[in-house]
Amino acid sequence: MNTASLHLYTADTPNGQKIPIALEELGLDYTLTPVDLNKGEQKAPDFLALNPNGKIPVLIDRANGVTLFESAVILTYLADQHAALGGENPAERLQVQQWLSFQIASVGPMLGQLWWFRHASTIANDQALDRYRKESLRLYKVVNSQLADREYIAGQRYTIADIALFTWLRTYEELDLDISLFPAVRAWLQTIEQRPAVKRGLATSRQEH
Repeated sequence: MNTASLHLYTADTPNGQKIPIALEELGLDYTLTPVDLNKGEQKAPDFLALNPNGKIPVLIDRANGVTLFESAVILTYLADQHAALGGENPAERLQVQQWLSFQIASVGPMLGQLWWFRHASTIANDQALDRYRKESLRLYKVVNSQLADREYIAGQRYTIADIALFTWLRTYEELDLDISLFPAVRAWLQTIEQRPAVKRGLATSRQEH
C-alpha cells in the first residue's frame, strides 16, 4: 500500500486520537485535516459525503480506493493491511476484536455520557451522573481484572485494542473518577502513554506538529 495516499480527518477526542496513534505505531505517512467540532464542520456537506453519520474519524486510502468511518473499522483495516497490531493468530485476533468491541459498545458510550452530563449539559442531573459514574467505574474494574495477569488488554502483545481503550480510559481525571482501586489499569495507562508513537499521535491530534 502506498502509505502517502492516506488522508485522515479527525479531532482531539478519544475516538479521534485512536487513528493518529495507530498510524504512528505502524510508521505510516499520512496527511491530516483537523475537523473543528465546535464549528460543526463534521456536519458540512463535504464531510457528510465521507461519513453520512457526521462523526470523526474518517480515513481515506486513495491507493486502494477506500473511504472508511468508525474508528474500530479503521483500526482493524490498518492492522489487517499491515499484519500488525491485530493479533498474530486467529485466537489472538478474536481476543483483539472482542476487546475492541467492548470499547465501542460499553466504554465509549458510558464514559461519553458521563462526560456530557458532567461538562456539557446545561441542566443538573444527579441521577444521570450517578448512573454513568457507577457504570464507568464498573468498566474500569472489568479492565483491571483483565490486566491482572497480562501486560496488555488482549494478551502479551500491544494491539489496536490497547489503543482504543487507552484514549478513553486516560480521561478519568477529566471525568472526576477515582481509579485508585484499579492499580493494573493505572500501570497499563502509564506504560502506554510512554510509547513514543502514542506521544506523537496525541500531539498530532492536538495539532502540535
